[in-house]
Amino acid sequence: MKSILKGAVAALAVMSTATLVQATELRLSHQWSNKDVRHQVAQIVADEVAAADVDLEIKIFGSKSLFKPREQYKPLSRGQLDMTVFPLSYAGGQQPAYNLTLMPGLVKNHDHAARLSDSPFMDALEAKMADDDVMVLVHGYLAGGFAGTDKCITSPDDVKGLQTRAAGKSFEQMLAGAGASIASMASSEIYNAMQTGVLQAANTSSSSFVSYRIYEQVKCYTPAGDVALWFMYQPLLMNKSTFEGLTEAQQQALLAGAEKAEAFYLAEAKKQDAASVQVFEEAGVEIAQMSPEDFEAWRKLAMETSYQKFVEEVPDGQDLLDKALAVE
Repeated sequence: MKSILKGAVAALAVMSTATLVQATELRLSHQWSNKDVRHQVAQIVADEVAAADVDLEIKIFGSKSLFKPREQYKPLSRGQLDMTVFPLSYAGGQQPAYNLTLMPGLVKNHDHAARLSDSPFMDALEAKMADDDVMVLVHGYLAGGFAGTDKCITSPDDVKGLQTRAAGKSFEQMLAGAGASIASMASSEIYNAMQTGVLQAANTSSSSFVSYRIYEQVKCYTPAGDVALWFMYQPLLMNKSTFEGLTEAQQQALLAGAEKAEAFYLAEAKKQDAASVQVFEEAGVEIAQMSPEDFEAWRKLAMETSYQKFVEEVPDGQDLLDKALAVE
C-alpha cells in the first residue's frame, strides 16, 4: 500500500513539474502602442521563442498597461518584472551613468550607435546593470528631433522661454542652458501636455513622434537628418536571475530571438527618421532642418552644460565619457 502511495505521489510530482515547465511565462512591459518599432522588437523575440517550442511564453504588456514608463527599471531589477523595452536614461536616478545614453551630440549616426553598443563603453554600462540584476537582450538606439507648437526649433536661441520636454537629464541641462523651462515627462505624455498648453516644445524619437501622433499638436517639426543631435539608447532588458533560472534551451531560444530582433531594430531605426517626415508633411506640419552650424552651436552648449555636469556628478564619469568618445 505504501509503495502504491509513494508511486502516486511521485507521479503527481512529475505531473506538477511538467505543468510548471509548460506554464513558464515571462512578463514584458513597455510604454508604446503595438505599431511602434519597440513593440515590434519585443514581438519578434516573443514569436521566435514561441516558435522554438521550449515551453516558454512571453506575454507583452504594451501602452504602459503594467507599469508607468519611468517606473519599470526598479521592478525589473527586483524580479517583479521579467523584461522591458526601456529608454535606459529613464533610470538615470538609480544609476547616474545611464544619463550618458542620452547625451546631446554624442552619437553621430545609426551605424555609430551600433558600434557604441559593441564597445568597452557598453561593457562598462552592462557591468553596472549586472549589479542591479539586469542584462541586455537587444541593443538599440533611436534618433529623434524637435517639434514646436508655435514655431520651428533648430538652434539654441529657438527654445529660449519655451516650456520644453526632454527625455533625460543631459538634454534637460542643455535646454535649460539655452533658456528653456523644463517639463519632465515620458514621451507618452507629450500629446496631452501640448493639447492643454502645458508644453510648447519637445524632443523625442522619430518613432514616438509618429506613434503618439504629435503631428496633430505641432506647427513645425525638425527631424533627425544629416545631423541628429538626439540619439537615445532603448534596449530590451531582462532580469538577469530570471534568465539564468531558465533551461539552456529556453536561454538559447531567447538569445536567437534577440539576435534577429537586434538586426531588425537597427535596420528599422534607419528608416524611422525619413518615415516620420512623410507623416508630418502629410499632416500639414512645416518641416525644418538643423544646419551643421546649428548642430555645432547645440554641441558647444552641451559641452558647457551636460558634459561638464556629467563628469562632475558621476564618480567614473570621465572614464565612461572617454570610452564613449573613443568609439569612431
